[in-house]
Amino acid sequence: MDDDTREGRDPAPAVTRSIRLLGILAEAGGPRTLTELAGDLGLAKSSTANLCLALEAGGMVDRTPQGYRLGVRTAELGGAFAAQFNQVREFYSVCEASPQLASELVQVAMLDGTDALYLARHEGSRSLRLGTPLGSRLPAPLSATGRALLAAMSDDEVTELLGADAVFPQLTERSATTMSGLLEVLATARRRGWALDAEESFRGIVGVAVPLEGWAPTDPPLALGVAIRAAEADYERIERVGEALREAAAALTNPFSAAVRR
Repeated sequence: MDDDTREGRDPAPAVTRSIRLLGILAEAGGPRTLTELAGDLGLAKSSTANLCLALEAGGMVDRTPQGYRLGVRTAELGGAFAAQFNQVREFYSVCEASPQLASELVQVAMLDGTDALYLARHEGSRSLRLGTPLGSRLPAPLSATGRALLAAMSDDEVTELLGADAVFPQLTERSATTMSGLLEVLATARRRGWALDAEESFRGIVGVAVPLEGWAPTDPPLALGVAIRAAEADYERIERVGEALREAAAALTNPFSAAVRR
């Protein structure tokens, strides 16, 4: 048997190392020196330098006086990934057309493993700082968008995905940490048509979200969510946002929604 096809052998180690290097820079949130990257990768500095040179030439990393950081090309690729999906492209115009959502911070997320991964964001006119930039993620059991995605699944599917004995991280003192508690939350979300995160992923922030039906069988499940300051999140406001999200989801489920609006 050829060595390159033998089970367990990496067919392209340089590519694998480059992917690891990009992941390290993404998690670092800032520049890493060549020495630090070599240590992170467990490689010689000369090998790490060659990886960095190739990635720099492709715009995937930038070299700064403080070290290497992600390059602008990574942002372009991230945007191109989200733009593959019609619903993400239509998302912004649907938000602007909604009297309620036009002023809200609205986000689109997908399920990636057991996390909600954020793909797109409509800032709205309200000033609200939220620690979920594009490409960031939160545990699906604790975030409104993640719960909306899980609520679209059966309890058996949720249990299989997360594990029957799963214990979830406690991001705030309000976080639900058990599977039984999560299943109760999801049952409530299914009944009322939208999922709620009552300061369970961020203190001072309430999230409301709904699932989106894909336009094509190959589209990943998506969710549409709004973040509200807890001080402003009375029941009436949450109800209005939930209903507006349901209307937006209905528009985004219809492939002809853009043509109808025009």
